[in-house]
Amino acid sequence: MKSQTTFRPSSTLAFAWQGVLLLVLLLMAGCSGSGSEKAASAAPEVVRLDYAYYNPLSLVLKQQGWLEKDLAQQNIKVEWVLSQGSNKALEFLNGNSIDFGSTAGAAALIGRANGNPLKAIYIFSKPEWTALVTGKNSTIKTVADLKGKRVVATRGTDPYIFLLRALDQAGLSEKDIELIPLQHPDGRAALEKGDVDAWAGLDPHMAKAELESGARLFYRNPDFNSYGVLNVRAEFAQQHPALVDRVLAAYEQARQWAVLHPAELKQTLATEAKLSEAVAARQLERTDFTNITFGAPQVATITAAGDVLKKSGVIEPGTDVAKTVKDLIDTSFASKLPTATGATALK
Repeated sequence: MKSQTTFRPSSTLAFAWQGVLLLVLLLMAGCSGSGSEKAASAAPEVVRLDYAYYNPLSLVLKQQGWLEKDLAQQNIKVEWVLSQGSNKALEFLNGNSIDFGSTAGAAALIGRANGNPLKAIYIFSKPEWTALVTGKNSTIKTVADLKGKRVVATRGTDPYIFLLRALDQAGLSEKDIELIPLQHPDGRAALEKGDVDAWAGLDPHMAKAELESGARLFYRNPDFNSYGVLNVRAEFAQQHPALVDRVLAAYEQARQWAVLHPAELKQTLATEAKLSEAVAARQLERTDFTNITFGAPQVATITAAGDVLKKSGVIEPGTDVAKTVKDLIDTSFASKLPTATGATALK
């Protein structure tokens, strides 16, 4: 399967032009921040972001140091915190440990529905980062075969939500399986040891199991993967809108670098996540970086996940899913980016 991050050499000129526009955006954010941000709140000493192996752009941004160089002009430091899964990113956001966190779109919806004051402001990828996985010698072939089986998943993450949607489609629910709640790396280990029958996997751990232990992805459905989204604490966005602009401009710089440097992106992922290049390549083959905005497809996917979460009792029965999705998504920041109206312009 050919990586979706590969673009023609002619895109270099477009990249340079987009870079100029991003620089202008950063300068405008700096100018506007001096007035409006003072009115809202004094600039923080530190901006805290998570990095995650399921968010390759965060690894690029952390490695390249572009945000550090930009914010140093305002004497603002950057602090990075590792998120092992969407549930951890949500926990950090809710606990005020980070200002920006990487999650799946449906996981962000769970957070918002449960009172976590966050806003989803940017799409960092459209991944097929989760599937249902079993060992190479397993007799499990379909979702229906999971009935009565031990299945491991990380609650509050896209793989868990993927599992619920797959079970629902097969006429089953979580009550029909024995759910073993573990973090993603521990889930892979449990599957490889034979302690569980199946696993709701997440890349890069899933790609690693697939290539190194012969694990089988027996149920795949890209449409059930709910996009990788960058979230910000609502209070931070309200108090420091110019800083949100600067963070997104840096993220966009990382995205554009990623699509033009697939070999270097693979190396960055392999180095940061301590993966073989083959595993990193497999993860990136399943990752599309060409869209940054929330449109009808993204809203529909997150809403459909919300409906199943409500049916499964993960979120309160009285939750207005459509309203919660609307409250979650804030397009005002990403809409200022030069690529917002055509994120695939680099092709």
